[in-house]
Amino acid sequence: MGTSQQHPQQRRTDTRRRIQQVALELFAEQGYEKTSLREIAERLDVTKAALYYHFKTKEDILSSVAEDLTRPLRELIAWAEAQPHSLATKQELLRRYSDILWSTLDLFRFIQENQATVRELTVGENFRQSMKALGELLKDPAAPIAAQVRSVTALFAMHAGMFVTQNVEGDPEEKRAAILEVALDLVAQAEASVLAG
Repeated sequence: MGTSQQHPQQRRTDTRRRIQQVALELFAEQGYEKTSLREIAERLDVTKAALYYHFKTKEDILSSVAEDLTRPLRELIAWAEAQPHSLATKQELLRRYSDILWSTLDLFRFIQENQATVRELTVGENFRQSMKALGELLKDPAAPIAAQVRSVTALFAMHAGMFVTQNVEGDPEEKRAAILEVALDLVAQAEASVLAG
């Protein structure tokens, strides 16, 4: 097979990725509710029937995109559940979560900016369940309430940081490192308060 030829399965995968990317761009530009399958097909320069071959609904497209976020989250949760409940595990969990967030940045921003819409979709429920599981893994239920809040806040500090740093000048990698540093500091403070108490 020549380098310019692709296996049919590879072409289908590439087409699906292209549909997902274009749909996510349109959802971000004009909102999920205001975007139609027809508009997605037009942006792709394909017929609606061609789009329908890959995805029957907008939610099907969004769900397939969200799998890129939820699969690594499920894997991270499974990994963390098999580890000792220690500060080192919590910090590694946050490092890995940072990698996941930044590799799926467009989808994460869409979820954050369209919470009312996403709340009604399967994507929203899956994301909420993942956040709840990660929060449980970060906190110590026997710790004082302030320590538990710090631990769970570390997770959401990473979410907020992705938006707050848009107003901070600097290299994107430095900003990403700063967000992670704040989250790691919060779990370290929570752990220190438990040990001091």
